Amino acid sequence: MSLPLFMTLILLLSGCEAGIYHTVRPGQTLYRISRTYNVDEGYLARVNGIGDPSQIAIGTRIFVPGAQRVLPVQVVKTKTISQPKQKTTTKVTKKPAQTNKKPVVVTQKKTTIKKKPTSSITQTKSSKSKATSLKRLQWPLRGKIVRTFSKQATAGGGKGIEIAVRSGSDVSASEAGKVIYSGDGVNGYGFLVILQHENDLFTVYGFNQKNLVHQGDFVSKGERIALSGAPPSGGKARLHFEVRKGKIAVDPLQYLP
Repeated sequence: MSLPLFMTLILLLSGCEAGIYHTVRPGQTLYRISRTYNVDEGYLARVNGIGDPSQIAIGTRIFVPGAQRVLPVQVVKTKTISQPKQKTTTKVTKKPAQTNKKPVVVTQKKTTIKKKPTSSITQTKSSKSKATSLKRLQWPLRGKIVRTFSKQATAGGGKGIEIAVRSGSDVSASEAGKVIYSGDGVNGYGFLVILQHENDLFTVYGFNQKNLVHQGDFVSKGERIALSGAPPSGGKARLHFEVRKGKIAVDPLQYLP
């Protein structure tokens, strides 16, 4: 299968809705969130890697498979008892007026405040905000990077990075999402898994010895999705890993910690 056909596959399959992320607000529980979105609470906990559904912190982002928009979740309201205000009385004592009071002359000193240049501070803040605006992904596995990213590369080449590992090593999902492709029909990638995430983000895992997920499955962050193998053209075992924003390949190292 050629690269244009691979891109067509991405565009056709990207129409599948992966789901949304619901941010936990005060008073919301996993049970109420699951009831609102009509998703089984146990399944929602498994997809998000939650061991104790009763202990979810405020601000936690819960991935809800199949949901198309964020819905309002009913919260548990707690009653607060207001304490009666105590009246306070202030006693004012008048002082006798003083006569022959001498005028007091107050002199004000002029102070000059030097403004420090803010260009370097502004530049530092803008660079930090740009770096933190990218979604942080998890490494699919750990190993030595033997090929770096290149926009001019061909399919199965430097469109991503290649990580040298032992054959049969666990390959994990870099982020929770939906499996939109699992197979060996794309030329140059061998056994391949493609995951769709929120904000039109995709991750690609190639050169697999065996895929452990099927098209349509929902996976959680860090879940095993494949076993590493070698490139179809031969060579030592390695993982081919790509990150795509829509149909455009981007450098995975920008998204990895």
